Amino acid sequence: MSLIRVAAGLLLGAFVGAAAAQSRDLPDFTSLVEEQGPAVVNISTTQVPHRSVAPQLPNIEDEEMLEFFRRFIPRQPSPGPRQESRSLGSGFIISADGYILTNAHVIDAADEIDVRLTDKREFKAKVVGADKRSDVALIKIDASHLPVVRVGDPGRLKVGEWVVAIGSPFGFENTVTAGIVSAKGRSLPQENFVPFIQTDVAINPGNSGGPLFNMRGEVVGVNSQIYSRTGGFMGLSFAIPIDVALDVQQQLRDKGRVSRGRIGVVIQEVTRDLAQSFGLDRARGALVNSVEKGSPAEKSGIEATDIITRFDGKDVESSSDLPRIVGATRPGSKVQLEVWRKGASRALTLTVGELQEERVASTDAPRERSKPGALAANRLGVVVAELSAEQKRDLGLEQGLVVTDVRPDARADLRRGDVLLKLVHNGRHTELKSTEQLNRLLAGLERDAVITLQVRRGESIAFVTVSGLGDKG
Repeated sequence: MSLIRVAAGLLLGAFVGAAAAQSRDLPDFTSLVEEQGPAVVNISTTQVPHRSVAPQLPNIEDEEMLEFFRRFIPRQPSPGPRQESRSLGSGFIISADGYILTNAHVIDAADEIDVRLTDKREFKAKVVGADKRSDVALIKIDASHLPVVRVGDPGRLKVGEWVVAIGSPFGFENTVTAGIVSAKGRSLPQENFVPFIQTDVAINPGNSGGPLFNMRGEVVGVNSQIYSRTGGFMGLSFAIPIDVALDVQQQLRDKGRVSRGRIGVVIQEVTRDLAQSFGLDRARGALVNSVEKGSPAEKSGIEATDIITRFDGKDVESSSDLPRIVGATRPGSKVQLEVWRKGASRALTLTVGELQEERVASTDAPRERSKPGALAANRLGVVVAELSAEQKRDLGLEQGLVVTDVRPDARADLRRGDVLLKLVHNGRHTELKSTEQLNRLLAGLERDAVITLQVRRGESIAFVTVSGLGDKG
């Protein structure tokens, strides 16, 4: 019996010891919240819709005259009570004299901005500046000796590291949630200038603009958006790195706007097939589809079909890296870049321009005006014809082959009206001048060959990769 008691005691002691060791390994966020929580604020905004009512119309029987009055007499502001719409968000204090960082979408179109501190003090805030491209805004309250967050280095973050968010989800002030870094440098659709930090921290409406802390109590990001099919948290949250946000706020404070670099190229991702056809060692860089005339890129000697692999000392691993690196470069800076061109690396020097506005290329296909007696489908499964003099003049091209028909079994993702400009195979670039030349090139390729076609589609340039041409005709 005594041996059983001893054994039971040993087992119980081992279990308690293991539980204590496990509890010591779990993170404790209490000190972090106590120290940094007071610098996190609740932001509420008010938007007052300006309603209008129709004026009293004269007693007119003629319907046409009455319609004239309805359409052209201006409507007057409503004398009735105004209805206000409110939204909630978060922010954090970055200077003791009242500068606060938040998201641009939190304060967008607001008529009034109210800031509430953890000690229940409330202030009216004014907007210093907002940048919709990065979703960063800087606001200011009239106060002093305020608690301030500590700023960390997001570059030191590691995937799997614990992080903490403090904010006001659904209006519940000073809510603390925790999780880990899921990924770094994440690109999101329509967000070309921010390398987002992805986390699984619970973020919900009202958390926007709040800080993301590391375990040292340092702000490493600004919680910005979530991926959700329900409107609520689903395990995918994204934060703007704090270094990006601070650079934006400094420009907003100094100039009231943000300057970004641009070089004037249209790019696409380099896939494994593209890398193989261009003779590149692996899929990396940004493939230049087209170069804007008169742009910094054209002046530096960048050409369509170049693959930009390095810019200003930074590697370009994917096409999404290039807009961020260029955008973060000050306009007027002279930088070095490397491009992969026709099987060899070349160094170029470029003076960065300034991004002024969005430029969206048209995807409308040119009008089809094929020559009579078009040729039969080639090994790509498309029918092509040489450009007429009129087509060359309208498109501003000296040569090329227009796609006049695409067969159901086509091996290339081409459309009627596309103009084929070049064929790339094993790093060799061949300009396409005649249907006979194209068919001869295709006939000389093996059935498993990987080629890339440079295609003019509307006003844009794209690269289409074809993997496998099938048997020779």
